Amino acid sequence: MYGPESSPFLGILLVLFLVLLYFAPTFVASRRKHHNAMAIFVLNVALGWTFLGWVGALVWASTAVRKPE
Repeated sequence: MYGPESSPFLGILLVLFLVLLYFAPTFVASRRKHHNAMAIFVLNVALGWTFLGWVGALVWASTAVRKPE
C-alpha cells in the first residue's frame, strides 16, 4: 500500500533529506566560516558514509573557529 512506488515525490524528498543530512558537517563548517571547511568537506565526502567519519567531521566542524589576526 505504502512504499516508494506509491509516490515518486516522497521518494525524491527522502533522497533530498538524506543528502542534506549526509552533508550536515559541511554545512555547519561553512555556516560557521571554519578555517578548515575544505578539509571537513573532503573528510565528509571520503569517510562520511561511515558513521565514525560523519561524526568526526561534525565534531570537527563544531570546534572553535580561529579569528583572523
